[in-house]
Amino acid sequence: MDTDDWLDDTRASYDAGAASYADYVRHLLEKTPEERAILEQFAELVDAGGGGPVADVGCGTGRITAHLRQLGADAFGIDLSPGMIEVARRDHPGVRFEVGSMTGLDLADGSMAGLVAWYSLIHIPDEEIGTVLSHFRRVLRPGAPLLLGFHVGEGARWKTQGYGGRAMKLCVHRRQHGQMATWLDAAGFVVEVRRTVTSAESALGGMLLARRRLDAR
Repeated sequence: MDTDDWLDDTRASYDAGAASYADYVRHLLEKTPEERAILEQFAELVDAGGGGPVADVGCGTGRITAHLRQLGADAFGIDLSPGMIEVARRDHPGVRFEVGSMTGLDLADGSMAGLVAWYSLIHIPDEEIGTVLSHFRRVLRPGAPLLLGFHVGEGARWKTQGYGGRAMKLCVHRRQHGQMATWLDAAGFVVEVRRTVTSAESALGGMLLARRRLDAR
């Protein structure tokens, strides 16, 4: 699949359904205590490391970004979809949100005290994961935490209709912890926490908390 094609399809799909998506996910964290717990753990690690900016990459309509700020993190959001960013700015005034792509992350080397990709790698093809994780490593400080949320399973499925009944063209990838951990290791990360939960976020959701290795370049 051509990179521009799937990026364009992802952007267009979320642009069309941004407002309905915001309504759908707005209260999910209230129903997901285990997800709240690992987000709190992540925020505590950032604080213990001296604090600093935290990027929520693939932030959607900004709910995780806003929650991290409530936990004391200096979080801001980045998303491929201008429509999502417009809704995020509307729903969370005063929080920084910008349009960008995790396949070409426009952040300075070693500038981030933490990074979250919360169910946002699910549309990234396998062959692009290495590129994305190399960007994550590049922008994170040595030893800084990375938190990933993803759907656990095998293979991928096409999503053609989504939020508010809007037409979509998205490939949703399901992955196993072992594969994710292998990719992270190759990219210069050490996995510290692995969890699998059934919750409002996902019928079978995975969470990985990792750190950029001190010697990773």
